[in-house]
Amino acid sequence: QVQLVESGGGSVQAGGSLKLSCVASGYVFSDCGMAWYRQIPGKQREFVASLGDSTRYSNSAKGRFTISRDNDKNTLYLNMTSLRTEDTAGYLCAACWSMKKARYDYWGQGTQVTVSS
Repeated sequence: QVQLVESGGGSVQAGGSLKLSCVASGYVFSDCGMAWYRQIPGKQREFVASLGDSTRYSNSAKGRFTISRDNDKNTLYLNMTSLRTEDTAGYLCAACWSMKKARYDYWGQGTQVTVSS
């Protein structure tokens, strides 16, 4: 079955950097577009960045975060710099956009990022 496993989260001070990874298995990695979202308890899941036919970023992520992938390692990355306290959230990777459902088919469990002032 498809598995997405995120790692790389942690606690960092404002202005710092973190690099998240998402290792995928159970499908042909290069066949699918992927994305990063973030979730704060009690709030709606928020789009961060996607990498498919094109690369897209949220306004908040633009200029600070970089999404990339290594198809040989079946891994998606999110390099986050100039972190702000408002970036504190659980970060989830997603794979394989479904046109029919208008959402990604597969989701990881998430990795927590905490940014302190």
